[in-house]
Amino acid sequence: MNDCELISYITAIACTIIKCIPDDDDIALMAAGFTQLGDTLATYLTQKSIKDNKKTLNSDNNNIFDKDTV
Repeated sequence: MNDCELISYITAIACTIIKCIPDDDDIALMAAGFTQLGDTLATYLTQKSIKDNKKTLNSDNNNIFDKDTV
């Protein structure tokens, strides 16, 4: 899926929600919930990336000391 397809897909979903849910308060609550979901997923991915980078760095450092020096 390219960038424009993703944008179009998200816009279509938003338009469908607007048409199917007449209460603006409900839409606002859904929007806040989706924002929280996105933020939570971003937090998870950031934390995972940091942990993975630390593991890689530690592994690289250990490999330096494991090599025979002649």
